[in-house]
Amino acid sequence: MELILKQDVENLGFKNDIVTVKNGYGRNFLIPQGFAIMATPSAKKVLSETLKQQAYKEQKLVDEAKKAAETLKGLEIKITSKAGGSGKLFGSINNADLAESLAQNGIEIDKKYISIPGNTVKTTGAFTASVRLHRTVIADLPFEVIAEAN
Repeated sequence: MELILKQDVENLGFKNDIVTVKNGYGRNFLIPQGFAIMATPSAKKVLSETLKQQAYKEQKLVDEAKKAAETLKGLEIKITSKAGGSGKLFGSINNADLAESLAQNGIEIDKKYISIPGNTVKTTGAFTASVRLHRTVIADLPFEVIAEAN
């Protein structure tokens, strides 16, 4: 029995996949639960048209994310923090601090999309964070942590 999945089903497939399953599994579980619909010729045509439209929208989002990645590479982010004489910070710099610095520069990125190697920075110096702008676009964001002048 061929079915079109309406949502992700573990160990079977992802949304909008056409899968072949045993009749009982399809009729007694997937269709009544709303996980799938029958893969009729008309449903397949509708699915192909939907996938074409999604691909166009997805490409537009990827292009916007790539432009944003280029602007991130050109930024000079400097974060000041209190530090001891050896360059060790009193506290640490994390992805929330980096998101706040980006917001001050006019770029709004949620902190959950920013990852710093080791999760926090505890010394002064130059570092690089990864910013996920899209599922397929990840940009490197260089930033510098400097000691606050007393």
